[in-house]
Amino acid sequence: MISQHAKESFERIFQKAARARLPVQAGDSCEIVPAGEGATGPERAENVVVLTISSIVFRMLLVLHFDEDAATREYFVRNEDGATFREVFLETCNLCSGAMNQALLEHFPDLGMSTPYVLSARCLPYLEELKPGYLATFAITINGSVRLGATVCVCAHAPLDFAAEVSAVEETSGELELF
Repeated sequence: MISQHAKESFERIFQKAARARLPVQAGDSCEIVPAGEGATGPERAENVVVLTISSIVFRMLLVLHFDEDAATREYFVRNEDGATFREVFLETCNLCSGAMNQALLEHFPDLGMSTPYVLSARCLPYLEELKPGYLATFAITINGSVRLGATVCVCAHAPLDFAAEVSAVEETSGELELF
């Protein structure tokens, strides 16, 4: 139901958004590899943040896997006086999902986005119950020490075919967008 072009497009859109929005500073490295290629971390994370982008023809879940270990906490909270890790991390995840939403709007003008919510990672095996047309898991390493995981799960309600052209990562600081 989901064409190969569409699957590749979802992957490109996710990777661009993750590289642009997950690193705290523009110069930070962000490596993304499919979880099956020597990746470590995402299958063992304790928690996940779930975000949803929905249209008339599909529902996409962006699931970001994380642990609240010292390296991850210090990385995301280091420039945020008085903020908690969860506040900062949820906003970072929301920015990543928002970047994906913006890229998808070029092909699907009827999108809606959920707010992020945290669940136990024990829910991940149940994604298969949704019978997704596309399901991919990635390992993300920021600056060589911060390890996250990501799962992109797309369920189509109709045949889905599009080809997204994704340019180089845009350097932005996370503007607020008003609708």
